[in-house]
Amino acid sequence: MEDIVGLKDLRQNLDKYTNLIQKGRVLIVVKRSKPIFRLEPIEKEEWEEVIDFTKIRKGGVPIKELLSRL
Repeated sequence: MEDIVGLKDLRQNLDKYTNLIQKGRVLIVVKRSKPIFRLEPIEKEEWEEVIDFTKIRKGGVPIKELLSRL
């Protein structure tokens, strides 16, 4: 199901709409009554973990350190 939400309302209530999206809802965001973008949940199958830098060092690896080793 798609819900229509104004851009200002989305910004002011981001937590509320984030929770709705996580529950499977789709949002059409409008500005001045014109649709500008669509928000929908990400399908978990689309994402593949390549490397978890927190396993190398707690808190991750600084980007400068990572790039210097490439």
